[in-house]
Amino acid sequence: MEKLIYLNGEFLTAAEAKVSVFDHGVLYGDGIFEGIRAYHGRVFKLTEHLTRLYESAKTIMLNIGIPMKEMEEIVTGTLRENNLSDAYIRLVVTRGIGDLGLDPNNCSNPTIFCIADQIKLYSTELYENGLDVKTVAIRRTNPDSLSPRVKSLNYMNNILAKIEAEQARVTEAIMLTQEGYVVEGTADNIFIVRKNVLLTPPLSAGCLEGVTRNAVISVAQQLGIEVREELFNRHDVYNAQECFLTGTAAELIPVIKVDGRVVGQGLPGEIFKTLLKGFRELTLVDGTPINQ
Repeated sequence: MEKLIYLNGEFLTAAEAKVSVFDHGVLYGDGIFEGIRAYHGRVFKLTEHLTRLYESAKTIMLNIGIPMKEMEEIVTGTLRENNLSDAYIRLVVTRGIGDLGLDPNNCSNPTIFCIADQIKLYSTELYENGLDVKTVAIRRTNPDSLSPRVKSLNYMNNILAKIEAEQARVTEAIMLTQEGYVVEGTADNIFIVRKNVLLTPPLSAGCLEGVTRNAVISVAQQLGIEVREELFNRHDVYNAQECFLTGTAAELIPVIKVDGRVVGQGLPGEIFKTLLKGFRELTLVDGTPINQ
């Protein structure tokens, strides 16, 4: 079965689905997106993802032009058209076609497209044995310049960090704030365990308000694990009991070495394993049915 992509009201093949070279999403990265997962015939945390999408749109003054309920149907409809019950979904809204100038007022209507496919960021071995990561020189964009809570199409900051990690021959990078605090990975939020307390950077540090991040915090609290959102630095990571990353595509993945320092026992930790089990149980019951 050929993959079908939703584009501005139609389902088209990959060869047919085209975006104009004058689209400001292409010319300037002027747009927003969401990465979403479907598990067992349900779209996980779809309401949370769409809420973030519409909040991002409001912040950048992008009029999506359709209500959230209709966008929900676009996502579930794309899965139905492709006969998928387990998938990664990429939902994108750009400013639309305009001229070569920056002015968004010269763009007519937004471009909306939705892709449902599979994605695999990390091998099974890395989930079992953990990642080797490093902190990189490229700093996370200052939240006063561009709010990281806007999930925009401009990921150059993250891409440069990813390139730096690859040049160092490690799987992933940890990015720091301008002040040197740990903030997130290139595509994931970060958690550490110190003195049996689960720590993750606050949103004010400049990290994305990850849907998986929030789900993990909720699972931890339900299991009686103390969670704090607070600043920490590389010293705290090096001396942590555990470290792991979270994201829609990655789910939860352990980190066992940072900048050459072994984290904890050099193996996925017990709190990580407990949270991964709890998260996967949540995906079995939480979500918007694809077929309603």
